[in-house]
Amino acid sequence: MNDTKTRAGFIAILGAPNVGKSTLVNRLVGAKVSIVSPKVQTTRTRVLGIFIEGPAQVILIDTPGIFEPKGRLDRAMVAAAWSGAQDADAIALLIDAKAGVDKRSQAIIDKLVLGGRKAYLILNKIDLVPKPVLLTLAEKLMGTGVFTDCFMVSANTGDGVSDLAKVFADAVPNGPWLYPEDEISDMPARLLAAEITREKLFLNLHQELPYKITVETEDWKQQADGSAHVRQVIYVERDSQKGIVLGRQGAMIKEIGAAARKELQDLLGHPVHLFIHVKVRGKWQDDRERYAEWGLDFDA
Repeated sequence: MNDTKTRAGFIAILGAPNVGKSTLVNRLVGAKVSIVSPKVQTTRTRVLGIFIEGPAQVILIDTPGIFEPKGRLDRAMVAAAWSGAQDADAIALLIDAKAGVDKRSQAIIDKLVLGGRKAYLILNKIDLVPKPVLLTLAEKLMGTGVFTDCFMVSANTGDGVSDLAKVFADAVPNGPWLYPEDEISDMPARLLAAEITREKLFLNLHQELPYKITVETEDWKQQADGSAHVRQVIYVERDSQKGIVLGRQGAMIKEIGAAARKELQDLLGHPVHLFIHVKVRGKWQDDRERYAEWGLDFDA
């Protein structure tokens, strides 16, 4: 493509946990590139979602939710979020319009003010909030001086998202596209597969346990018939956690495996034979190798 006619660049999507960043990124891309769950802090690493709008290729950085870090993994996730913002051509701050500005969202705004950074304001979940409340919230936030524009969307229903896509396309600089036309994410298939299984753990284990779990794709073999044999390990920190993940007579792990396999098959368009094992690895959160695989800074 002719460089003078095309545009390409990075937009970082910032926000507190659970405001809908991953849902918005998936909606803009038109496919699932980031895992979504009702739990907070689901995204652990920066995920690049890519979409094309006219002559522009927009690379979205779906960052981990910014919160008050308590341990090494938390610190690494928050550092990744701010690093994504630093590297981007533009920043968008997503606010849950129903929840309003909590102290975590306020802390992000304060940091943007301190850094002299401007951002787009995106009020999400507008389908759940009366219009007068929305307008009051927008007015208050625009008064901070941080935001150049305000957009009201529902990432869940898609309302307002096409207008946002056009604005993002106009915000990226002139230049050649940075990824092939049919690429929607830079996440390797092995890591995406692990993230999908981790999402199913989040959705099925209704307690704090998912935060004590990590998933690795150990082996991925394409077969002559076009199918894939995928072997994964779920690491937990204690034996008691292993029992919860396996479930009674292995029922839980079967359910999680079936859901992950179906989603992988839908995404890849070919059969997947998924084999999942559960192992105990105490203090995996202090294992430097895990962080390198997720693209996180162990020493953050």
